[in-house]
Amino acid sequence: MSSTIQAPKGVPEYLPPDSATWLAIRDTLARQATLAGYGYIELPVFEETALYIRGVGESTDVVSKEMYTFTDRGGRSLTLRPEGTAGVMRSVIEHHLDRGQLPVKLWYAGPFFRAERPQLGRYRQLQQFGVEAIGSDDPALDAEVITMADRGYRDLGLAGYRLELTSLGCRECRPAYRALLVEFLAGLDLDEATRERARINPLRVLDDKRPQVQAQLADAPLMLDHLCDSCAAHFAAVRGLLEGHGTPYVINPRMVRGLDYYTRTCFEFVHDGLGAQSGLGGGGRYDGLMSELGGQELSGIGFGLGLDRALLACQVEGVRPGGQGALDVFVVPLGAARERAALLVAELRAAGLRTDQAFGERGLKGAMKSADKSGAPYVVVIGERDLEQGVAQVKSMDTGDQRAVDLDAVVDHLVSICQN
Repeated sequence: MSSTIQAPKGVPEYLPPDSATWLAIRDTLARQATLAGYGYIELPVFEETALYIRGVGESTDVVSKEMYTFTDRGGRSLTLRPEGTAGVMRSVIEHHLDRGQLPVKLWYAGPFFRAERPQLGRYRQLQQFGVEAIGSDDPALDAEVITMADRGYRDLGLAGYRLELTSLGCRECRPAYRALLVEFLAGLDLDEATRERARINPLRVLDDKRPQVQAQLADAPLMLDHLCDSCAAHFAAVRGLLEGHGTPYVINPRMVRGLDYYTRTCFEFVHDGLGAQSGLGGGGRYDGLMSELGGQELSGIGFGLGLDRALLACQVEGVRPGGQGALDVFVVPLGAARERAALLVAELRAAGLRTDQAFGERGLKGAMKSADKSGAPYVVVIGERDLEQGVAQVKSMDTGDQRAVDLDAVVDHLVSICQN
């Protein structure tokens, strides 16, 4: 006997009933984007490898260690998308969206791929919801994007998270800060691999989680203390707008994002209930990314929120977005009433009620077991005697109450009680 085939390691699958919650999370976050005028973009699952080398940064762990890269039959190097921003930017440039009304405001959702060590909340195929707003450096756009994510989480019913905020400066003030940081790091007792990281991207050393490294970084210079006047004013404006929106935040001056393109405003949503993988998602501004990929010199800001992480957070807090079950009504046909019951199922679905029925030659006892397992709050039983009398038996599974309703009125009756 051949062995069974299982899903690849590190690839989560969502099955009913959890899949209904997963969909509700995605749709709830997407609703905030559509309310703010963001249009949907469907991206390729793989792109030319050069897009991520140029757009994400060759020194990042994402590019140097985590990408799934392969050569196709034409000898081209392609990569399964590890993140969404670079792909959106490529599409905007290629299709000249940046030549129209600005800012270009887009949202997307789907799977992304990183060759990481699988653990709870960290997967090789991860699901994300993201937005990008390209073509304006207005602080109001930063506040809009951040508040959009915050309101999405609140709409899910989440409360145990916090928004961490910082500024990573710009091309004017970052070089001087970088020189200060490099000088500071040169005086520390670091291993060779960490020294190499400091040489390529010294900011990444600040994110080192090892206690022996963190102890030496206590007095490291911070970017927030070395912002130029323009960046300081921008960051102050963003904070003021967030406060005006009622979006609470905490300043985290040591925040480091894993992608090289971030500038100025940078943020992350953190949920301590998730353990080691506490980040729900985050993002920031990326001035200069579009020109790096061959487009105009336009600023942008966006985020990527982990749907997998959001589902875990909902489970930790005991909230169930879209909390209703998969069905509204379950129909149990008996004997000669099967044909009329099938018509009733079609009528209920046409009226917008999620409806299923018992199939096969099953007796009342077996069919009611199926009805109970379905989770539908209302069950309709139609037997031969009911058919003769022109009625259907409507039962509430919550209270156990049952009443006979005229067949001609049963659809309106169920629509009424299901919507209340």
